[in-house]
Amino acid sequence: MLRSGASPNAFTFPFAIKSCAALSLPITGKQLHCHVFKTGLANNVLELYKEMESKGFCPDPVTLVGVLSSCAHLGALSVGKEVERKMEGFGFSSNPFLNNALINMYARCGNLKKARDIFDGMPVKSVVSWTAIIGGYGMHGQGEVAVELFDEMIRGGIKPDGTAFVSVLSACSHAGLTNKGLDYFGVMERKYRLWPGAEHYSCMVDLLGRAGRLNEARELIESMQVRADGALWGALLGACKIHRNVELAELAFERVIELEPTNTGYYVLLSNVYTEARNLEGILRVRMLMRERKLKKDPGCSYVEFKGRVHLFFAGDRNHPQTNEIYKKLNELENLVKDLDGCKKNDHERREEYLNSMGVHSEKLAVAFALLNTRKETEIIIIKNLRICGDCHLFIKLVSKIVDRQFVVRDATRFHHFKNGFCSCKEYW
Repeated sequence: MLRSGASPNAFTFPFAIKSCAALSLPITGKQLHCHVFKTGLANNVLELYKEMESKGFCPDPVTLVGVLSSCAHLGALSVGKEVERKMEGFGFSSNPFLNNALINMYARCGNLKKARDIFDGMPVKSVVSWTAIIGGYGMHGQGEVAVELFDEMIRGGIKPDGTAFVSVLSACSHAGLTNKGLDYFGVMERKYRLWPGAEHYSCMVDLLGRAGRLNEARELIESMQVRADGALWGALLGACKIHRNVELAELAFERVIELEPTNTGYYVLLSNVYTEARNLEGILRVRMLMRERKLKKDPGCSYVEFKGRVHLFFAGDRNHPQTNEIYKKLNELENLVKDLDGCKKNDHERREEYLNSMGVHSEKLAVAFALLNTRKETEIIIIKNLRICGDCHLFIKLVSKIVDRQFVVRDATRFHHFKNGFCSCKEYW
């Protein structure tokens, strides 16, 4: 169908994905799932659900699992809560598949406590249940808890599968538990007869790269027995940005665009590496390459749920009905941040550099909107489609101290919990 030039719609994907399930083709299923988001149809796997309800059809557990999965990816917490209420009304509360989906939904929507409550309340926990809660703690940067849960699962006699190892390795990476991650990777094959796939190697490259062990990460890629994919070289490229290794970043970029030539995220990553190194020639080269290939950077967007509605913001956005109040509030916050006692000089310099080159990012607008419209005791949850930048991270961290509020930001890779001037990531993201 694609080769003939026809475009898939919201009704095409469910049939194709169900076929993947029937044929046990998880990789193809993931690719289709990614295609759903790229074509902008993710909001629909929810619009169809609402349409079904409006016509009087009662959802079954399989339908609700799909809806909860969409809520998890979109951060649609209010819809997820509504589904949980429906579960109780239809007598589905004890359904293990739905409870696993609920754990994942609450964790990915920022409410880790609720996810843990559901997990603890399950009388029987499968490896899927354990994996969901381990992955949740990993996303929120609580690697130590994720590791404890993984070890508890094994002590309870449940054998981890490949997906469980992905969750725990990712948790180790986000929390900087390098040696623990290496230990887990070692026992996968030796003890459990599980051969690492590309996703496990990606976690290990990320783990080693974040720890500054870039040469080991590169050697791992070159020595592994599975074919390297874009995520592997992309993980190394991301680590090069953290540690400002221009030479290795250029090598990783060459490899990754051979595999994913149209993925603009990798071009932006290399450009950021050059920016950190103040390499203007490199920045211009990347821009020329993107122009030649007719590639455009994905626009950054952030959104906040408020009173059952999603309020979406793009960088420099002035389309919201409260635009004037939002920018006034943001200007007030910027001035307070600049004057904050204890803010280091180099922090100020870094912020000014980012502000001059990047303008107003979407998460700042979301922060200002949320402060204007929510009560002081309300935790503010923001969902962002890209990785949070250094300026916005510092900004929200300082704002959380100034206004004495808690912010939870889910970016493209993890959660950041901001409170009293600190972030849960401990500057390790």
